[in-house]
Amino acid sequence: MSAATTGSSRSTYAILGCGSVGHAVAEELTEADNDVLILDNDESRVEALRDQDLNAQLQDISEPSVAEAVEDRDIILVLASDIEASKQAVAEIREQGGGQYIVVRASDPVNEDELQDRGADVVVNPSAVIADSALRSLESGELQYNARQLGELLESTDGRLAILTQDNPDPDSIASATALQAIADEYGVEADIRYAGEIGHQEDRAFVNLLGIELLARDEEPSLDEYERIAIVDTISEDEPEFEIDILVDHIEPDEDLDAAFVDVRTNVSSTSTILTKYLQEFDLSPNEEVATALLYGIRAETLDFKRDTTPGDLTAAAYLHPFANHDTLEQVESPSMSPETLDVLAEAIQSREVQGSHLFSTAGFIRDRDALEQAAQYLLDLEGITTSAVFGIVDDEIIVAARSKDIRINIGAILDGAFEEMGEVVGHSTQGSVEIPLGIFTGIEASEDNRETLLQLTEEAVRKKLFAELGVDGSDSSNGS
Repeated sequence: MSAATTGSSRSTYAILGCGSVGHAVAEELTEADNDVLILDNDESRVEALRDQDLNAQLQDISEPSVAEAVEDRDIILVLASDIEASKQAVAEIREQGGGQYIVVRASDPVNEDELQDRGADVVVNPSAVIADSALRSLESGELQYNARQLGELLESTDGRLAILTQDNPDPDSIASATALQAIADEYGVEADIRYAGEIGHQEDRAFVNLLGIELLARDEEPSLDEYERIAIVDTISEDEPEFEIDILVDHIEPDEDLDAAFVDVRTNVSSTSTILTKYLQEFDLSPNEEVATALLYGIRAETLDFKRDTTPGDLTAAAYLHPFANHDTLEQVESPSMSPETLDVLAEAIQSREVQGSHLFSTAGFIRDRDALEQAAQYLLDLEGITTSAVFGIVDDEIIVAARSKDIRINIGAILDGAFEEMGEVVGHSTQGSVEIPLGIFTGIEASEDNRETLLQLTEEAVRKKLFAELGVDGSDSSNGS
């Protein structure tokens, strides 16, 4: 601990009540060459402190004279075990016009409130501090144990490792895979990152291309049964994979229990990239520029640049990655050019939006690029008063719905699943999701140039009604949001 400094001046301290906690704080401050005054009403304790060359004075801290005794001090730590004496000390100092910064020890929440009412700047509850420290130690110990287990698993691997991302992988999933690939490389294990679907979003394509991340489509060679081990990072769509899983790392609980030799699911952080960053630290591996940039972007993308569901773990992971990352590359990734079709889709989605309460539904019509729907859904979510957005479009012979939500009361992935599970493939979680539905399910009409508008109208109305019904609103009475 070091004293705050302003120019050449140094803060001065007073410790009121010097039990074991106060003694430890006094020694720490004094060793750091700070000016510390100790006040205590136990004569033998004061003498013992003086014998240790500490500046201690005999003082009943509940008496009015305590204010005068500390008037030349900048920071006051009231650490007495007698809570009533501490309350009186704070009150006396404030009543005498003392403007010092006061930190007080409390024993329970009721005393915390009363001490703050009397003028304490900070109230510390030792029980809460100990509990917090114990939880941090427990989390650190769990990570050490898990890292050892993961290391042993990789050490025993002779063949190749397949690292599977989620379908249509997002930055968090891709970044997590690159980090696990780097860890595997430290153990001499060659790993391939495999994905299903498409990398559609322009930012995601820029992310992969600029960082030179090598990805293999799941339907390419080699097949999955040629790998010795299979890992899954971040969520995938399959409830029951057709292959044996060896490693599972995610920040969201899977819908189905997945049997794997190594499982680490941490719901107390908001990205899988955060978890893999912690593993890099635990393995004492400094990430190269590509891995660090990928992980930092994965965290930022998953938390909407630290504006959504950000936890202390996400922030500390990002702070660790910051000096290793290439920030020019990050800027390029986050500012890709918008294609003409994406601009057209966005314009159509804005024009055709329908709003029910804080829920927005829009139609983009027949399109070629499904990624444009994702971008439009995210853009519309930023409109004033909107907490949930969904954009509908038809791509070839499929209906696509992209949805986003910032409403903490709902899980948009579950909403889409409830509305369309029996009709098509749903992928998503609490804040985003998408649906792919064969076009003929709703109408039985084959798409042609002659019936395009009729087909669009029928499918759009059916999708909108089912979605609004699942959200618990009457979609028949929507406004255009203007």
